[in-house]
Amino acid sequence: MNIEIEDILNKINEILVEEFEVDGDVIAADKNLKETLDLDSLDYVDLVVIIESNFGVKLVESDFADVVSFQDFYNLIEKKILAKQD
Repeated sequence: MNIEIEDILNKINEILVEEFEVDGDVIAADKNLKETLDLDSLDYVDLVVIIESNFGVKLVESDFADVVSFQDFYNLIEKKILAKQD
């Protein structure tokens, strides 16, 4: 299963807009993920479940240690998808 990076980003943004009811215009690669989406710990759990079910990857708490921006989050998901393909 070969997924284009742009498709991954579009799907992630679509999920964020639908699930967290944010305006797609506020999502930008360099913005702070937690602040922009106003995420609390339960929201993170929801986010993990949604991403895992949509992309077939496994996320653990430590994966989020370096995630600050949307770009960090995109990179994390991309890395997980590519690792799964190997």
